[in-house]
Amino acid sequence: MKMTREYGDGRHVITAHDATWVQVNQTRYEDSLVVLPHALILDWGIEQPDTLTAAALEPILTHTPEIILLGTGPLLKFPPRDILRLFRDRGIGLEVMDTPAACRTYNVIMNEGRRVAAALMLPGHG
Repeated sequence: MKMTREYGDGRHVITAHDATWVQVNQTRYEDSLVVLPHALILDWGIEQPDTLTAAALEPILTHTPEIILLGTGPLLKFPPRDILRLFRDRGIGLEVMDTPAACRTYNVIMNEGRRVAAALMLPGHG
């Protein structure tokens, strides 16, 4: 899906996506990544929700998001319960959805001025 938006203000905007890639500000990425309004975490390394660990979330949490959109690939899959509990205990919103939905939702929430992170699982080149 191709999306358009002005992005000259220094924010990271998801400008297009497909089942196997995401485009941020016209740069295409094919490996899992995290998109925040003013930061990118490349080569995140998480391709499946069941491999998500607290350690993998730490680089995201250092940016103090109020909500994290967890894009779990082409299908919605929930991460392990201990991960869900981690978000609850820290008071951080977590929305689990398929990666295309997370891409669309990220732009909306970011444009509202909220501290959002989109943690996007992509199949990679493995």
